[in-house]
Amino acid sequence: MDNSDVRNAFLEPANATHRRYEALRAFFVEGMSYAEAAQRFGYTEGSFKVLCSKFRRDTSRDFFREPARGRAPKGEARQQDPLRASIIELRKRNLSIYDIADHLKADGKTLSPPAIGRILAEEGFSRLPRRRDEERPTGSGVEQAAVADVAALDLRPRSFQTKFGGLFLFLPFLARAGLERLLEDVGFPGSDMIPAPHAVRSLLALKLFGDARHSHVMSDVFDPGLAVFAGLNVIPKVSFLSQYSCRIRPEAYPALIDGWFDVASTLGYVHGRSFDLDFHAIPFHGEDALIEKHYLSKRSRCQKGVLAIVANDTVNRAFCYVNADIRKESMRDQIIEFVEFWKAKSGRYPDELVFDSQFTTYENLNRLNLMGIRFITLRRRTAKLVEGIDQRPRSAWRRIQLQNIARAYRTPRVLDERIALPGYQGELRQIAIRDLGHDSPTILITNHLQKSPATLIQRYARRMLIENNIADAIDFFHMDALSSTVAMKVNCDLVLTLVASTLYRLFAHRIGNGYETAKFGTIFRDFVHATARVTIDSDTVSVRFQKRSHNPMLIKAGYADEAVRLPWLDGKILRFEFGIPPIPGQIS
Repeated sequence: MDNSDVRNAFLEPANATHRRYEALRAFFVEGMSYAEAAQRFGYTEGSFKVLCSKFRRDTSRDFFREPARGRAPKGEARQQDPLRASIIELRKRNLSIYDIADHLKADGKTLSPPAIGRILAEEGFSRLPRRRDEERPTGSGVEQAAVADVAALDLRPRSFQTKFGGLFLFLPFLARAGLERLLEDVGFPGSDMIPAPHAVRSLLALKLFGDARHSHVMSDVFDPGLAVFAGLNVIPKVSFLSQYSCRIRPEAYPALIDGWFDVASTLGYVHGRSFDLDFHAIPFHGEDALIEKHYLSKRSRCQKGVLAIVANDTVNRAFCYVNADIRKESMRDQIIEFVEFWKAKSGRYPDELVFDSQFTTYENLNRLNLMGIRFITLRRRTAKLVEGIDQRPRSAWRRIQLQNIARAYRTPRVLDERIALPGYQGELRQIAIRDLGHDSPTILITNHLQKSPATLIQRYARRMLIENNIADAIDFFHMDALSSTVAMKVNCDLVLTLVASTLYRLFAHRIGNGYETAKFGTIFRDFVHATARVTIDSDTVSVRFQKRSHNPMLIKAGYADEAVRLPWLDGKILRFEFGIPPIPGQIS
């Protein structure tokens, strides 16, 4: 070996440690510039400046450490040296650490991307700059889902696993509801690729499954179960789901509520005659000057938001009427609009309405009374009113016993008297109640003149349960998680919530066993949140559920015998399996 070979051993380092040493020596001892030293030893100028900065802070680095002796390294470190040459060769082909890991895995060798990154750093390779998709090697990059298109729906015989198996439990109701005809009648928009029924089923699937925002669908675009439920090849993307409501004409919403009333009746939903009404303010976090401020009970403050009225069926505990086209000047008359809607649909006025104080005016209470509608509401506790009640002698009060109410205060004192109010023709009944756990008396006013105070108090106490039910629907169906406060979007979300709550109650009544009054979250947890294997054959769609403790309830409810045609799936017959051979049923 001549001197030139020995000289090259210094000038052409064979490993990363030697290369660092020679580069630093050239800069600090020989006086080379950053650019010259970086170019000679294969660094970028920026990375070499960082290397010099680190060395200035710690000059005690040992470049000539003796080789470590002892036990062999464990884990990934044991694999690194044999793979080092392969990793360097792959990086020279401009592959990222993830691409290199995939190539090694294809050759039967496993090494994590962080370990590959450490080897490349030791060899002096810098990180690759961010690349455009067309610059990436073939096979790397994010897999893209297909565009939603009803014509691309694949109904060839196949089988797949889905986490949305519980959604198929609602399909018998939707198949018998004639959703296609209803949406066509009310004028919901659609396209050749995504017709209106398929768009609505996509939105309804997210609502039934309790997804908070449309953006959450991106993690589920590859789940074929969600797509088959909607009748598409894949579920529509975020942009379509978020913008669909902007294409719906405002008059289509009340028309859909009107039509859904009739559809629910044909599905076996028995509408009640007593209703709880409430306003709900959907919060807005923006600067739109047209959005009014309303009181938000969750935050105990006034804030910009969209005001909506919800009517809850007291017996079924489902929404039966919603409306978000409300301004402050019209909010007091919403109760009259509801009763007129109910009269037009059912042929009679509601028997009873229960609502909170400030919901309407004394004049509207008079109109309700003239219509023969009984009502119970609170009266505002003004200082003058409370002072007058406190001055009444103790002998004017009497103690009553409340029944069937699980509460600590079952023996309140009541002051039952008749009063007159401005704008109200005739007498009203006012019941002041003490010993309910409040410092100030609770004051009810009603046109129930014959019922006992205990009966009326117990009925209003049930409103607390109804408010909990409304809160349950708001939380489960995420009415406060709208991506926009445009009134059309709010109305779309409210109408979908109404339809979803009805479907949940129809399902709960079919199951029975106390689920009729269960919270939506409980029904979802026990039945809807279930994985399943879906098998598509030439003429059937079979849904086989995993073993679950609640499957016997579904079998008892007749789901094992279910056989209903799905028009949007070429008329294939839907069947359910629960680990036992299904019993043949009649085709609906």
